[in-house]
Amino acid sequence: MKVVESWWSERLSTQLRVARWGDIGRPILVFPTAGGDAEEIERMGLVDACAPLMSDGRVKLYSVDSIAGRAWLERSDPGHAAWLQNQFDAAIRWEVVPAIRADCGSDSIRVTTAGASIGAFNAVEVLARHPDVFDAAVAMSGTFDLSPWLDGYWSDDFYFSSPLHWLPNLDSGWQLGHLRQRFVLMATGTGEWEDPGESWRLAGVLGAKGIPNRVDEWHGWPHDWQTWRAMLPEYLHQLTS
Repeated sequence: MKVVESWWSERLSTQLRVARWGDIGRPILVFPTAGGDAEEIERMGLVDACAPLMSDGRVKLYSVDSIAGRAWLERSDPGHAAWLQNQFDAAIRWEVVPAIRADCGSDSIRVTTAGASIGAFNAVEVLARHPDVFDAAVAMSGTFDLSPWLDGYWSDDFYFSSPLHWLPNLDSGWQLGHLRQRFVLMATGTGEWEDPGESWRLAGVLGAKGIPNRVDEWHGWPHDWQTWRAMLPEYLHQLTS
């Protein structure tokens, strides 16, 4: 059964919608693609692909509107997009995570993230910044370097929202300690519109900091929903076995 809730987010200055499928199990926050909304993963068959895992009570799926992703997709104001990305991160941590925890009846349960394309970026970004509340990320066909979209613009908002840029400078502290107990799984096709180099570059940054990670290449698979419908249930099965 699907449940959709929404509220006005002061951080984002807009309505924020969260959808949920499943009743019990490990909470999985699935970020949509750049132009997607909270129900995109249902329309594109990703929810149905994970239905056996939900029927077994192993996972509950959640998703949110891609508010920052839409700003990047418009490519009109990189400064605003970077600012909104940072605000989106805060809204996930301080609005969406508490809502998921309330729905799960636990104020301490950790959340697994997932997503494809820009959704993969968001899945890794929130885990990296908040490893105290997220435990793993399944990043499919990830686009991890958004700096080419800045058109020469740079800001702290972008820097602190981009793990490829701030993680190399993280040398100690509670955040790194937590991250070394987390796991990032990057799955990438090698077919049309895919760029496995994005995942391998991020893997190098994570590995240099001792953060557990793995890259799986799916040879010949394209950057498309058919690939992600095959990937996500496979990896959620592995994580919940």
